[in-house]
Amino acid sequence: MRKLSLIGIGAGNPEHITVQAIRALNAVDVFFIMDKGDTKQTLLHIRREICERYIEGKNYRIVQVEDAFRDPDVADYAARVELWHEQRSMTYERIILDELKEDQVGAFLVWGDPSLYDSTLRILDRVLARGALQFDIEMIPGITSMQALAAQHHIALNGIGESVLITTGRKLSSTAMRNMDAAIVMLDGKCAFQQLRDQDWEIFWGAYIGMDQEILLSGKLSDMADEIESVRSEARRKNHWIMDTYLLRRSNSSS
Repeated sequence: MRKLSLIGIGAGNPEHITVQAIRALNAVDVFFIMDKGDTKQTLLHIRREICERYIEGKNYRIVQVEDAFRDPDVADYAARVELWHEQRSMTYERIILDELKEDQVGAFLVWGDPSLYDSTLRILDRVLARGALQFDIEMIPGITSMQALAAQHHIALNGIGESVLITTGRKLSSTAMRNMDAAIVMLDGKCAFQQLRDQDWEIFWGAYIGMDQEILLSGKLSDMADEIESVRSEARRKNHWIMDTYLLRRSNSSS
C-alpha cells in the first residue's frame, strides 16, 4: 500500500530538522511540493535544500505542482477555504495516483508542524474519504514558528502556572483576550494587535524566523504597534511575501 509522510520541517531554518524527520526523509521515493508562485520561491528553495542536505541517496523524485487558487471573490472566509481545500484534494488525488506507485512512499514537507494551522492532513483525509485510492499516513512533528519565536526572543511562552491562547489574527479581539494571560497569534495579515494597543500588553514579534532575513521586535504594545506594522509592510513589499507570528503577554504577567 502507498504511504504518505507529512514531515514537519520547522520555521525556515534547515537546522530545525529533527533526527526523526531525517529518517523519514531518507525513506521517501517522491516528494510532492506545491508551487505557490514566483512570490514564494524561497519556500520552494528551502524545501529543496533540506532534501539535498539530509538525504543520503539521490534516488528520490520531486514532483512540483501548481497550487490551487484561493478565490478572493468568495467573500465568506469559511466558504473560500472549503472550496480551496476541495480543489487541493482533487489535485492531491491526481498526483498521488499518477506519480506514486503502490509500494512507494510519498511525502509533503510541511512548514512548521503538520498539526498546527496546516491543511495537508485534512486534505488527505478528503482524498481517502472519496475512496479512489488508499494509503497509510505518517506524521512527523516539526518545530513551530511559536517555538522558534520564543527561542529567538529568549522568552518563555507562558508565565508561571499561566495559560496561553493559540489563535489567529482573525480571531483576536478584546473579548477573546479578556481572561487570557498570553496569546500566540498566527496568520495575522491585518495587524489585529492594533485593536489592543490601548491595553496593558507586551508584544514579541518575529518575521521570517530562523531565516536570513529574520526580523525581531519587542516592547510595550502601545509603543511598538505602529513600528511593527510599518516594518511588516516594508518587509512584505521588499520580499513579496511574509510569514510572521507574535506573542502578546500582559505586562504584569509572571515570567
